[in-house]
Amino acid sequence: MGPDRIEPAGAAVILVHGLWLGAWTMQGMRLRLARRGYAAHTFAYPSLAHSLDEHARRLAARIDELREPVIHLVGYSLGGLVVLRCLRNHGERRIGRVVLIGSPVRACMAGRRLEQYAAGKRLLGASRDIWRSLPEAFRPSCELGVIAGSRPWGLGRMLMRLPGTNDGVVRLEETGAAGMCDRVVLPLSHSGMLISAQAARQVAAFLERGAFERDGLGPSGQGEY
Repeated sequence: MGPDRIEPAGAAVILVHGLWLGAWTMQGMRLRLARRGYAAHTFAYPSLAHSLDEHARRLAARIDELREPVIHLVGYSLGGLVVLRCLRNHGERRIGRVVLIGSPVRACMAGRRLEQYAAGKRLLGASRDIWRSLPEAFRPSCELGVIAGSRPWGLGRMLMRLPGTNDGVVRLEETGAAGMCDRVVLPLSHSGMLISAQAARQVAAFLERGAFERDGLGPSGQGEY
């Protein structure tokens, strides 16, 4: 028997942005999910200031403000770490399904390399402590899906040659979250996943069914386009 289907009606989604970004960067995906019937919201937090625990506390407070009985969470890049820390520190009551997009939950080779430069330390701000403390070994009990990219265009490529499959910032093996029940690799760069209709469709598929779409994907889970 496959995973239970969760209909969009009666469910809310909170989308959490990544480092250096703002809630506006999740608006495209929010609108696509809203058109599918979700009460879709973005969550803003000061990514260069405060600790991961503080970001998680603010996200938990945002969840408490919503009235829907089921709350899905979608975290992009650093936002995925915020989501996991929120679940670990504040529990999973009312949480439906979780999708992490390009989140370096096991390590971040590019982030650690950036920290070696004086300018990089300033750019990373308080998030330096986050990259030092990885991996995030927390295993949530809710269904967790991971979207990774395989187009190596991004900051990591400018700093170094990232080995293996990567999205230009995060390596595929760095996205392997504990307890994930499905992972799909799309032919997208790290930033490209933010504006991709294909990525948004995969997010919606997982939120509804607990599994990603496999039509047009090869046996390794990589898109063939």
